[in-house]
Amino acid sequence: MPIPHDKRAEGAATERRTPKYQAIAADLAARIRSGALPPGSALPPQKELSTSYGVTLATLREALRRLEDDGLLTQQAGRGTYVAEPRAAYRLDSLRGLAEDLRAQGQDVTTTVLSRASRRPDPAVAQRLALGPGRRALRLERLRLLGGRPAVHQVSWVPDPLGAALRGADLTSLYAAVAAHGVVVHRAAESIRPGLLDEPTAALLDRPAGIPVFVSERLTSGLDGGPLVLDRATILGTVMEIRTERAATGLSMQWTRQE
Repeated sequence: MPIPHDKRAEGAATERRTPKYQAIAADLAARIRSGALPPGSALPPQKELSTSYGVTLATLREALRRLEDDGLLTQQAGRGTYVAEPRAAYRLDSLRGLAEDLRAQGQDVTTTVLSRASRRPDPAVAQRLALGPGRRALRLERLRLLGGRPAVHQVSWVPDPLGAALRGADLTSLYAAVAAHGVVVHRAAESIRPGLLDEPTAALLDRPAGIPVFVSERLTSGLDGGPLVLDRATILGTVMEIRTERAATGLSMQWTRQE
């Protein structure tokens, strides 16, 4: 049945009112969400895309910018435009280990323990852990993988005598190992700041050195207020995002200016 003339006119008017970059963004978003453009796949060159859509490069680039803002695309200078990998959320409103947080979101998390050793920590770590001269702690280095891909490098310090007790334990989940020894985790203070990926960690995370990352430092305390664990995690911002939920009696956050 033919569409009545006024309906055709209304549809044409609607089409005219929709900017071309929005139509392109909607088309590409639909193809990404349907799986026609899978994560990690490269889009054709911008000149080719603009020709296929019949628009200028400026219009195409506005559409790509919108999709990048929505987290669907990533544009890499000198390399091209790629469909973004799904990002897991690093939540700040829970008192659990990183792996537990991610598994609770349905993420496929695996942990590789790179090293564990009893050491005398450097002065800065010893001060955070309230360790006296000569005191030792367990240094634990782990690599977290999401969907089989490196995402987080984590170094944890646990002061003796708890550190000594944990040396032979399964340390893929440090919080679980601490709880298994009857130690109650009471609170944690965490700071997250932007940083640049250093050379040694870049090799472990299979990313180029110098790219932006999140650097988390968390000090976890027991019921008596004494330090239990000091964590330093390097988190790939291309893989994870930071998310909070706020309520009148919920999470409290402070923003600190980076000098």
